[in-house]
Amino acid sequence: MGQLLECVQMNGMIENGSLNVNGNGIMNGDGLAAANDNDVVTPEVQPNKRRRKKSMVWEYFTTENVSPGCTRACCKQCNKSFAYITGKKQAGTSHLKRHISLGICPANRSKLEKNQLITYTPRSQNSTITAPPRKRCRASPGSVTIALDQERCINEIARMIILHDYPTNMVELPGFVDFAKILQPNFSMVSFDSVHSEIVAIYTREKKSLADTLAEIPGRVSLTVDLWTSDQTLGYAILTGHFIDADWRLNSRVLRFVRVPFPDSQVAFNHAVVSCLSEWGLGSKLFALAVDQSFANEAVVGNLRGLLSIKNSHMLNGQYLLANCYARVMSRMALAAIGATREAVAKVRDSVRYVKVSESREDMFNKLRQQLQIPYTESLVIDDQRMWNSTYHMLSIACELKEVFSCLDASDPNYELAPSMDDWKCIEVLCVYLKLFFDAADILTTKSYPTASAFFHEVCKIQMELAHGALSEDNYVSSFVRPLYEKFDRYWRDCCVVLAMAVAMDPRYKLKLVEFSFAKVFGEEGEMWFRAVDDGLHELYFEYVAQTLPLPSIFVDQRYEGFIKAEAHQDEDSLPPPDGLSDFDVYISEISSNHQTKSELDQYLDEPLLPRGSQEVDVLEWWKLHRIKYPTLSKMAADILSIPFATISGDSVFDTLSKKLDSHRSSLKPVTLEALICANNWLQFGTQQSLSMLDLSTMCIKMETK
Repeated sequence: MGQLLECVQMNGMIENGSLNVNGNGIMNGDGLAAANDNDVVTPEVQPNKRRRKKSMVWEYFTTENVSPGCTRACCKQCNKSFAYITGKKQAGTSHLKRHISLGICPANRSKLEKNQLITYTPRSQNSTITAPPRKRCRASPGSVTIALDQERCINEIARMIILHDYPTNMVELPGFVDFAKILQPNFSMVSFDSVHSEIVAIYTREKKSLADTLAEIPGRVSLTVDLWTSDQTLGYAILTGHFIDADWRLNSRVLRFVRVPFPDSQVAFNHAVVSCLSEWGLGSKLFALAVDQSFANEAVVGNLRGLLSIKNSHMLNGQYLLANCYARVMSRMALAAIGATREAVAKVRDSVRYVKVSESREDMFNKLRQQLQIPYTESLVIDDQRMWNSTYHMLSIACELKEVFSCLDASDPNYELAPSMDDWKCIEVLCVYLKLFFDAADILTTKSYPTASAFFHEVCKIQMELAHGALSEDNYVSSFVRPLYEKFDRYWRDCCVVLAMAVAMDPRYKLKLVEFSFAKVFGEEGEMWFRAVDDGLHELYFEYVAQTLPLPSIFVDQRYEGFIKAEAHQDEDSLPPPDGLSDFDVYISEISSNHQTKSELDQYLDEPLLPRGSQEVDVLEWWKLHRIKYPTLSKMAADILSIPFATISGDSVFDTLSKKLDSHRSSLKPVTLEALICANNWLQFGTQQSLSMLDLSTMCIKMETK
């Protein structure tokens, strides 16, 4: 035995006592017991010391003997223990590696979440833990390589420019070029011309997709026309189509963006509308048209009304032309109210700015608020005068904190801007009516465009509140509200019939709400206005009924020719005369057979109202489910509910200025500019299935397995 130990020791096989001897005195080179041919190793025999641990996980784990024959591994960072040796079984280290490298350990999780990829280096006993253990690499039959997809990159760059209104020449800017090189050194930087071509290609593909959608819609399309300007004082008409698609969803899509010679030509918008209808094949599908008085004077509106009566002669001779944008009306009303109290508003704005521009003043203001025990928690904000809703928010918050402003001069001798009590009264009254306009406009900021039935409630409420305020016993309130009421009353009388027809298509209200509201708003004249709505609905319904009849006489004449051949033995006098009015005979036959049957419209109006519960009712979904019961009326309802009362998009609802193109955009070619504006709208609604731009890694690379 001693000779064996001496032999092994001489060959350098013993390191720090790692060589173990079994009961038979036989050892292997790793310090583990081994049996010779004549020896039997029993399972009960366990080594009294294991070989040195070489796995990297032991930089993060220690072992502890829990009980005889049971050893567990304990994480040095979170102290969680894991199975390691139980009896004769050894659990291995794979689960220990996962605990560190996959972020399961709470101590390492924050590092992994921040994507701090630190190269692992073994640490000494006195060093700190800096990174998860490096995963050992093993050879595999196949390897994965990353290949650059140049075409895909160009496509996504063009989409990015379209979606976020970036300048088209950004691909040639040094900063972007350097960023792209760092991101992907193998990427060949593209030129402006390449990006321009890709933008036009995306526009063309999206246009084809939208054209396919428009070809399948069951009803008609309504158009809005709005005017944009530029630094070069050029005018641009943006035409947006509103329609119900085959799945009964309300859609709003930009169809054209064209330069117009306005205000030099009073028929400029007529040409824009005609070109839009012609390009999209909508000449026979136009239902309603909406503009705004900010650019459409009486001459423009008259020309457009004449055009609508020609393009849509079956729909009440073009009566569905709305001359005022709902959103811009709210903006004009809000600005008029703010202008009427401009001195008080200026004092409050100056006071808010005085507090907000200095941290010490704001701290003093907040301490004073706490001393006065004012529970209002919102902080003061300085308004952006380009958006009237921000002015409303500034005033409403300041009004809640008026006591603090009144006492601020005692704490800050430099504050000499405190509004008087009369000023605060003006602001309080102003905020009451600004809230009305804000709530009414806010329905346009939702993700989906509201149906036409949603506007009647808001407009009617404003009309009644303004009428009540104009008759207030408070002289200041009545004098403040009366000009607003007169201004809004003109808008109300111009559009209340169409608004009422739209809300009548909501099964929760029908004409009952119209009759109730008109009685409150118009008083004795309510019955006359209600009758105008009822007559308008029935007249429009008869137009739709007439379209369902076989009006073309040539087809009716052919049918009668077949009838003559099949029934030649009958008296010729029994056949309709060949005067070209055979379609009239069919019409009379339809009326005669159904004269005792209620029309779909009357049946719908006579049925009980749909209960107004806590659950929101989807009006379009209701008509979709009842389109078999009301085949003709459902088509009319779809067209009415898609009437656009606002000519601007949701992101411009509170703007005090009209849209204006910057110098870069207005310098682009008309084809490029239209492609950018239209494709921006289409891509936001997802007319083409595409990968998310947020995944930058999949945007620029593709994986190929060799």
